[in-house]
Amino acid sequence: MNPLAPAAAAVTASPVIVALDFPDAQETLAFVSRLPPASCRLKVGKELFTAAGPALVEALVARGFDVFLDLKYHDIPNTVASACRVAASLGVWMVDLHASGGRQMMETALEALANISQPPLLIAVTVLTSMTPTDLTELGLPDAATQVMRLATLAQSSGMDGVVCSAQEAGLLRQTLGPAFTLVTPGIRPQGSASNDQHRIMTPAAAMAAGSSYLVIGRPITQAADPVQALQAIHQELGLSA
Repeated sequence: MNPLAPAAAAVTASPVIVALDFPDAQETLAFVSRLPPASCRLKVGKELFTAAGPALVEALVARGFDVFLDLKYHDIPNTVASACRVAASLGVWMVDLHASGGRQMMETALEALANISQPPLLIAVTVLTSMTPTDLTELGLPDAATQVMRLATLAQSSGMDGVVCSAQEAGLLRQTLGPAFTLVTPGIRPQGSASNDQHRIMTPAAAMAAGSSYLVIGRPITQAADPVQALQAIHQELGLSA
């Protein structure tokens, strides 16, 4: 058991995943100590994982949080499969990889989790919400909606549990890929929040109405004067109890 955290609490019904965009474990744990585990899920990305490593992930899991390990694996199939297996051993709830890595990479990753009793959700990243039409053109790709649909369809047929996409594409994906396919949508900004480096954004209520399963929200919560109140306001917007 990791010594950084005490024993765990309940699993949340909230669709909110708080992006922990902090530089180290100390700031992260100080922030997380203010949040009841039943109020949200947590996302650990590349910067924080590089700084704090697996021990922090285990600590967050031990505190009762569902943890989305957002490392966006993209490599040869066996390397990605091994990484997913290690991520599962940390007790994470969700892990992601790039759909653009192709069918073989996704299927090999899925096979690596086949014998795990409680495997994490395996989610494929489509098009980053920071990307503009110019970015896509420079890469020789079609418009965002077309590319997202192409990669999401490939991900579903490869056995993925869902995809990461903009909420702007969620409606079409939900209609095409069905109600059980998980849609994780970053770029969520409550009314009045700055867009920062995100381009394809949407409010929490609009994103859920469009078909999102989970909402990734970072700075509007983590940089709020009162993060708990900011999270409660989002829940109220979604019609959930505070």
